[in-house]
Amino acid sequence: MARGKGGGSTYYDTAKSKWVAELKWVDPATGKLLKAKRYADSRREAEKLLAELVDQKAKGLLAEPSRLIVRDFATEYLKRLEREGLRPNSLRLAKEELTRAMPSLKDPLVHDPLGRMRLQEVRPAHIREALDKVMEQGYSTRTVGKVLMRLKALFREALRLELVARNPAEAVSLRLPQGEKAARALEPHEVARLLEEAERSKSPDMALLLRLMLETGLRRGEALALQWRDIDFTRGEVRVWRSWTKVEGKATFSAPKTRSARRTVPLPRGLLLRLEQRRHELLERLTPEELAEVFLFGGNKPYDPDAFNHYLRRLAQRAGLGKVRVHDLRHTWATLALSRGIPLEVVSERLGHANPNI
Repeated sequence: MARGKGGGSTYYDTAKSKWVAELKWVDPATGKLLKAKRYADSRREAEKLLAELVDQKAKGLLAEPSRLIVRDFATEYLKRLEREGLRPNSLRLAKEELTRAMPSLKDPLVHDPLGRMRLQEVRPAHIREALDKVMEQGYSTRTVGKVLMRLKALFREALRLELVARNPAEAVSLRLPQGEKAARALEPHEVARLLEEAERSKSPDMALLLRLMLETGLRRGEALALQWRDIDFTRGEVRVWRSWTKVEGKATFSAPKTRSARRTVPLPRGLLLRLEQRRHELLERLTPEELAEVFLFGGNKPYDPDAFNHYLRRLAQRAGLGKVRVHDLRHTWATLALSRGIPLEVVSERLGHANPNI
């Protein structure tokens, strides 16, 4: 057992086959011995988790979580975002969105039921009530949706720190304006089923396009516009700088609508290996210079955008998933990324959003 700072230790739990970071301390009010544990796959990761536990205890986040109110945790959450280098404009938006749900962040004396609640006492109904109050102030459904996404991110952080047993905001949804359909996020097992069906299909290019969209969150038009020169295999990144879309029935290239849509997106290792394999196959009949100008999906010209729609529709039916729309792939990536603990701001930047919202 390795001793760490602040009364903590790391050790290997043979029963769980996991490394453990454990911090023990005495509650000064009751004299009771308290402890917090985190599990990791390696000793180095456990030591990192132990350092986080020590830091959380020093900030009062572990001492008596039952007394920690939502407003105080939100204040610390915003400070953490600032320390982690969140851009000033994104930080301002994050504070605005949380303040709409918890006005006491701006004025400690105002009426604020949610902000004054103990963190682990918050239920979905309380989140719903806070959103209703925001709606009553005249804000649009889109704005209220951003507030909800921010609350989900806030409680996701609390869940990660084990300050709450579940995320009360995840159970809350907004009723969309009539005619507007909510995006569907596929479950991990549904993603696996869709990809398995794609690998069995007779369209390897379409299967690769599907995988790229599911694993990067790129828009259909952004993915179709990619040429091999846009991929940096050394850095494992892809450059997104235009889109291939249909205008009045004719496919054409278009520039990004916002500056944030022009971006560089990291490629997961497995996807990068598949792209490298495809690249090597093409280099057997093309020079590197010729390949640079070739589109990933379509050769000398990108595929028709509608072709992928038809492919996805048939694929989803064969996989038994019902109706899956193209935008659902992007929403799926965002939802799974957030569930893995990737910050909302990072997810928004990867998606090319001008503001941190999903």
